[in-house]
Amino acid sequence: MNSQLETDHSSASSQDDDQHYDVIVIGGGPAGLSAALMLTRARRRVLVVDARAPRNADADHMHGFLSRDGLPPLELLELGRAEVLSYGGVIVTDFAEKVERTGGGFTVTLASGCVPTSRQLLVTTGLTDVLPDVPGLSGLWGRDVHVCPYCHGWEVRDGALATLATGPMSAHHTLLIRQWTDDLVYFLNGHALDDADRAKLTARGVGIEERPVTRLVTQDDRLTGIELADGTVVAREGLFLVPRFRANSTLLDALGCESDPETGWPVLGPAGRTSIPGVWAAGNVADPTAGVIAAAGAATTTAAQINAALVEADVRAAMAAAGVLD
Repeated sequence: MNSQLETDHSSASSQDDDQHYDVIVIGGGPAGLSAALMLTRARRRVLVVDARAPRNADADHMHGFLSRDGLPPLELLELGRAEVLSYGGVIVTDFAEKVERTGGGFTVTLASGCVPTSRQLLVTTGLTDVLPDVPGLSGLWGRDVHVCPYCHGWEVRDGALATLATGPMSAHHTLLIRQWTDDLVYFLNGHALDDADRAKLTARGVGIEERPVTRLVTQDDRLTGIELADGTVVAREGLFLVPRFRANSTLLDALGCESDPETGWPVLGPAGRTSIPGVWAAGNVADPTAGVIAAAGAATTTAAQINAALVEADVRAAMAAAGVLD
């Protein structure tokens, strides 16, 4: 396949001319690459379409991934790409603009103009973190502003930390962050706090700030404080919050995959099956709470089920060819 963008190829030159695959994986993050690795090792022809826009691109390090703790997330992806390529997979740096069902599977139209086809389709396009509109916040996302204490709490342990209320989970989130520091302030920023949660936070020694937040204060591009509406600056070194998660499910929606009418998230069966036969989802587009290792692990289960579906189709085809299919 010849993409007009950056392209990686396996050593099999015949793949350049044949754009039909057993599986097309849309999304080249930990989930997509893990699934591709499993499928290529199962001797399936696999194309990974990777836009190279991972959710954790701004983070310096990745944590909680056994044997890879502290590795820069982009380095993990480079290692994963090399492994997939070593088993004959094809990876293109491109963007999937459109996906359509055809008689024999699926057609994917890429931004480069390439139109590969496949028997099965795996979508691992992740999610978008919708951040609160606080000046200075988005520029620190992934560095001094985080969501997951299990991913980043150790690195800021015992520091002057803050949590910012964004919704009903924020009080619980704050109680989690308290595990990593005694110096924690919860900024309500206009959100309500019921008596039960206030009592819990107070009992745990968490400061509660009622005044509205106007901006994050930085020095040398690092967080130094949180400015309030009256001009007061509360010195802080790190901030945690729960953003609103939005599934990157445009392609799944276009295919008619069922989604939850309240949350907008794809409705999935076992191992990431969607409501459309042959279409699967894994990673954060399937589970917004999954960390890197969880997303990768779940995707390997999905890959095994995709291969099983292909095996079943291969058996049916062989029996039909032999004239023994009922």
